Amino acid sequence: MSLPSVPRVVFDTNTVLSALLFSNGRLAWLRLHWREGGCVPLISRATAAELTRVLGYPKFRLSPDDRMELMADYLPYCRTVEPEERCPLLCRDANDQPFLDLAQSGKADLLVTGDRDLLSLAGQTAFLIETPDAYRRRIPGGV
Repeated sequence: MSLPSVPRVVFDTNTVLSALLFSNGRLAWLRLHWREGGCVPLISRATAAELTRVLGYPKFRLSPDDRMELMADYLPYCRTVEPEERCPLLCRDANDQPFLDLAQSGKADLLVTGDRDLLSLAGQTAFLIETPDAYRRRIPGGV
């Protein structure tokens, strides 16, 4: 399956977190990708709340200003979608269901995740489900 020139993408929390927190990490390329309009990240109230909650974990030692700055490097590039329909597939981990529902309602081209429960559903949805590395290989011209 080839992607449209600007794919609609749902990134799970851990993927966004890795891209935002680790500027030299293996997912740092995603920041430039969404900033330059290489994709349209989809977000919902539920997935934004999850990202906000996780950024507040004590292990990250982020001040409220740090968290706001990180969110400001993601949210302006996102399109907000409030899921109106559930994905016909249910995820084994109920905490992952909002990402499936967002992808379904937002007519996403793909859901990018490293989560095994979500990846196990690949090939069973109207949208692709794949790892960040697989997504990077799929992008025309690479990143």
